[in-house]
Amino acid sequence: MQTQKVIDHIVNWLKDYATKANSKGFVVGVSGGIDSAVVSVLVAKTGLPVLVLEMPIRQKADQVDRAQDHIDFLKSNFSNVEGFRVDLTPTFESFEKTTEGYKDDSPSKNLAEANTRSRLRMVTLYYYGQINGLLVTGTGNKVEDFGVGFFTKYGDGGVDISPIADLYKTQIYEIAKELGILESIQVAKPTDGLWEVERTDEDQIGATYPELEWAMEQQQAGKTEADFDGREKEVMTIYLRFNRATQHKMNPIPVCEIPTELK
Repeated sequence: MQTQKVIDHIVNWLKDYATKANSKGFVVGVSGGIDSAVVSVLVAKTGLPVLVLEMPIRQKADQVDRAQDHIDFLKSNFSNVEGFRVDLTPTFESFEKTTEGYKDDSPSKNLAEANTRSRLRMVTLYYYGQINGLLVTGTGNKVEDFGVGFFTKYGDGGVDISPIADLYKTQIYEIAKELGILESIQVAKPTDGLWEVERTDEDQIGATYPELEWAMEQQQAGKTEADFDGREKEVMTIYLRFNRATQHKMNPIPVCEIPTELK
């Protein structure tokens, strides 16, 4: 990958899109992870106003520290960046209390609450974005958004633009290195930060990002589980299971078209 040229291309694309959309700039949620760190630097490099928000919900201390350190890094390097914390823990706990007692034994309850965290952050980003005339900027990468659907529908998947969604996670690490992203963020294990206990992306999916990227390329080449053995077969099975189950996230919302003669 021609890393610097890719960076320049994304920055120019962002600036051009914002200009054509009559937007003042960008708002990004930063989590202490690699994707949001890279995206926030890319939008900052446009020179347009940028608002970065850390939105903790009972967050792990190391995630909070990395997010705050990154906001400090942005502010010290870009005069067009404003950033602060919006603590959503009280909001989430109020929601928990409101829904308490409804199917508490449901096997889907923990996942529903995890997704609620992401959706509260989406609402917050759009609130500050609308007030300031900013585009809500997505931080999803290619394998998450179009491979295994590893994002929350109308949560972190609810955005105006997606500047890194055509890049693999491994490519984003290359960009992070080129941009001088803090080492603590570059070496941190990827996590969505939506759970009470530490659950990395690999823990949840069962495969690493390089493995998933390989599987995505095999699928695009027309391969299936039957074409492989051992760990490769296992990875393909994992990838295809997620891919099939999350098509509702990747495809447009189905619209029931009414025949003309019935209207």
